[in-house]
Amino acid sequence: MKYILILYLFSTIVSASEMNKHLLKPISVFKKKKIFISLLLPIINKIDNELNILYKSTILDIKHSRNLYNIKRLKEEYKVDTDKKLLMAIKPHPKSIVLAQAAIESAWATSRFFKQANNIFGLWSINKKEPRIAALEKRGKYTIWLKKFVSLEDSMRSYYKLLAKSPAYSEFRQLKMQTDDAYLLTKKLNKYSERGIEYCSQIEKLIRYNKFTKYD
Repeated sequence: MKYILILYLFSTIVSASEMNKHLLKPISVFKKKKIFISLLLPIINKIDNELNILYKSTILDIKHSRNLYNIKRLKEEYKVDTDKKLLMAIKPHPKSIVLAQAAIESAWATSRFFKQANNIFGLWSINKKEPRIAALEKRGKYTIWLKKFVSLEDSMRSYYKLLAKSPAYSEFRQLKMQTDDAYLLTKKLNKYSERGIEYCSQIEKLIRYNKFTKYD
């Protein structure tokens, strides 16, 4: 009952700037991780299931030359020009990677960006017209802005789209078509962070230590 109460409090204030005031007692690392997984895994499962259905149906559509308008629309959405690149874009990657990156980028759902902007993955904003918040640190004289999302699901979908569309992750998408091995795929995420290979190593260690592959 105590755990359920903590989870309820966390889920209702997760976007609020005053979140820490509601956690009257410090919680253990174990409980913090359980809350994190309880919050994000259902969202990941939902999106992963949607993408798997889309991926499998698109394979059949391409094979049988049907639903051509829908294929054209998807190519425009993902900004690709071939069937192969479309399949590379929409095939979901292992959930263990998503969980590990979310844990790193949001400090297990405790970062300011997570609490104030529903921004799980520290996604930057370059559009002045979109909802966003400023980072506390600057790069020289320049302010770093991060996207502000309506919900955690919106943030999660934006992350999936980033890995599906950005040229920086083209090798990651290519490797997805050859393997579902999370440890191999993490090596192609070096461009997600300025830390490069060190960042990839951190993802791998988090997956291994927390046994995240059980969710794949």
